Amino acid sequence: MPELPEVEVVRRGLQDWAAGRLIEKVTILDPRSLRRHQAGPEDLIRRLTGARLMSPQRRGKYLWIPVESADSDAAGTALMIHLGMSGQVLMEDAAAPREKHLKAVLELSAAAETPAQLRFVDQRIFGGLQLSPLVTSDHPSGTVPQAGAHIGPDPLEPYVEAEWLFRALRRRRTGLKRALLDQNLVSGIGNIYADEALWAARLHFARRTETITRRQTTDLLNAVREVMNAALAAGGTSFDSLYVHVNGASGYFDRSLNVYGRSGDPCRRCGTPIVRERFMNRSSYFCPACQRKR
Repeated sequence: MPELPEVEVVRRGLQDWAAGRLIEKVTILDPRSLRRHQAGPEDLIRRLTGARLMSPQRRGKYLWIPVESADSDAAGTALMIHLGMSGQVLMEDAAAPREKHLKAVLELSAAAETPAQLRFVDQRIFGGLQLSPLVTSDHPSGTVPQAGAHIGPDPLEPYVEAEWLFRALRRRRTGLKRALLDQNLVSGIGNIYADEALWAARLHFARRTETITRRQTTDLLNAVREVMNAALAAGGTSFDSLYVHVNGASGYFDRSLNVYGRSGDPCRRCGTPIVRERFMNRSSYFCPACQRKR
């Protein structure tokens, strides 16, 4: 599943190519991708047609585009884009061949040297689109969609400080990685970047949150931010063709992973073979020497 860096890469692409443009036509090819929009496809089409896409926003893995419209039903709302497991947002020319799993097309007003269509593609249909009213929030933009108001701040937001995270973790009384993956606590960290940050901070994934120290929390938060920023610089992590930029380009951070997916390979810090253990129906990768379990 795309994590914070992959979603931020998409957000930046939309900022460059879609922000400020009018939606001239909306085509829904698979209504299943609008299952979260309870009013149905016709309502979404009516409310988006003629609306202007504003600056895209993100919190954790949640991506939304506020819309500006003369339609009172659309005013003060945002188009939420759920990427799910395999969702893609692509900017394409109208003449480009349609993708096999194309679900929706937004035809945008003309802009110099910029593709005319915003396409939503989703192979596994876990993602989707919906319109949601904006509500006041501690998000840097000042608002978030009501449908995403429960999501916690992400580690790149100024709200997340070491002392705040320390107190939040100490209250959790659970495993450290399980807490990091809780999107209501801090959003945007998924399996890949949790493993990478825990390795960088020399912490075992099962370490109890109520035992973590302030120093360790600071080290962990710094590691999370360093990993996220490095992944952003590399365009995210693309293990297959599903995780791509809006222009279809893949990220290459997978070349820099220190533990994730490297079971049996030597630790790049001490040489001990990396271990893989089952965790919450997925896997955790760690160095048994650098990340000792208390």
